Amino acid sequence: MAAREYERKIGVGMALFRRGTAGKPGEWYYCIKHQKVEEGPECRAADRLGPYASPEEAARAMETARERNEEWRNDPRWRDDEPPATD
Repeated sequence: MAAREYERKIGVGMALFRRGTAGKPGEWYYCIKHQKVEEGPECRAADRLGPYASPEEAARAMETARERNEEWRNDPRWRDDEPPATD
């Protein structure tokens, strides 16, 4: 019996390398790819934002990300175009 055939028969082998979704039911995510709120691990991690505590919070994910990006853009600690302040 070939190694791969044996592994399939007993359920080992390549299963170690399968990509699954991470997360738990009851956690809410916003899927960027599908542009919708999802409960639990429906889409791959690279395509979602979260977890969030509620579906309403997940629905605001893109707005929250824009607000945070704007805060960081205006944070003087993250400004590379200005020389550091000297005291």
